[in-house]
Amino acid sequence: MQHPDRREWCRSAAALLALGAASAGARAAEPLKNVPAIGSPLALPDLPLLEGGEFKAAQAKGQVVVVYWWASWCPFCAQVTPSIQKLWAGHRAAGLQVLGLSIDQDPAAAKAYRARRGYDFPCGWVTPAVGAVLPKPQGLPVTVVRGRDGRVAAAEVGQLFPEDVEQLARFL
Repeated sequence: MQHPDRREWCRSAAALLALGAASAGARAAEPLKNVPAIGSPLALPDLPLLEGGEFKAAQAKGQVVVVYWWASWCPFCAQVTPSIQKLWAGHRAAGLQVLGLSIDQDPAAAKAYRARRGYDFPCGWVTPAVGAVLPKPQGLPVTVVRGRDGRVAAAEVGQLFPEDVEQLARFL
């Protein structure tokens, strides 16, 4: 018997968790809400960053941007975020941008979490104004790559392995 690819298994498991599948019934899988489709335009808002400063959407024009929704209380995010930090640190000189979006209810909790772990990739907090431009997709974490053309090049819901996050650099 062949074993399924672990990446595909994790994606399937994350999708089921995000949908709140309570049983193995015959309910058809529904698409996840607000996960942008590959090839669709992805607008970015100007937003204040947790540690000060501001993310300016105009500065991201023509750049590859990894948009990463996360929360300090999310166990899957705790596994992915170190890889997002490593991706940014290793490829920012080549023009890769990362925009973290914390969905914590209190931005102070997100800021403290990042400080304890030494994360310094740009990160804002999802306010209603930010959510109007970039609605939080269903599930956590969510990782979306916006290509140089402003369109979605990749979108992943759920935990990614370090090698999967590193592969996002291929869009540079």
